[in-house]
Amino acid sequence: SHMKQKNGFTLVEMLVAITVLASIAVLGWRGLDVIVRARVALASDLERTRGIQLAFAQMQADCAHLINRSMLPNRAPLVVTQNSFILVRTIFVDDQPTRVQVVAYRLKNGILSRRESIATRDLNTLDALWISAANDRDSGQDVSLRSEVTSMALHLWVNDGVGWRPQGIDAAPASSGNSMTGSFPTGLMISLQLKDTASIVTKVFLLGAV
Repeated sequence: SHMKQKNGFTLVEMLVAITVLASIAVLGWRGLDVIVRARVALASDLERTRGIQLAFAQMQADCAHLINRSMLPNRAPLVVTQNSFILVRTIFVDDQPTRVQVVAYRLKNGILSRRESIATRDLNTLDALWISAANDRDSGQDVSLRSEVTSMALHLWVNDGVGWRPQGIDAAPASSGNSMTGSFPTGLMISLQLKDTASIVTKVFLLGAV
């Protein structure tokens, strides 16, 4: 008579199966961990890029509306110094006359901020607002555009054969005795160095395009 064969797995087969499943689980966990880490890093990069884009978009709007130099006989409409630049721009509101305001960008303690003055049509008021902003005594509210900024380099473009000039060159107020000579700058280049990254983000803005 024939003996009936028992169905099932031997102990060795069970151990082999458990080992294979454990290896697959480890590989799956490692793959998932890599995906999660990559997603976190990508989200951080996207947030950093979005913050820079928003800051540059605001700068572009301000630079495009830079007031014509002829409207400010006693003061330059743009001053660029180390870690800051101040400009006078026009403000357009529906059914209202054009007004002007002072806008100051500053990099301080790793934070790039923007501060704007009240809008006015009076040149004496504008001059007072400009002096306050230049001396960092204006009472406007700082708006943080980007944190963890290590440095900010600024250059001005003058179409006189020299080209780009570093910050502080030909950009002082006319009333200070260091007035601009020749052509007024038509371009502003801003380079931002962010914390924990070796890359430098650079953007060029056209001055007074609007």
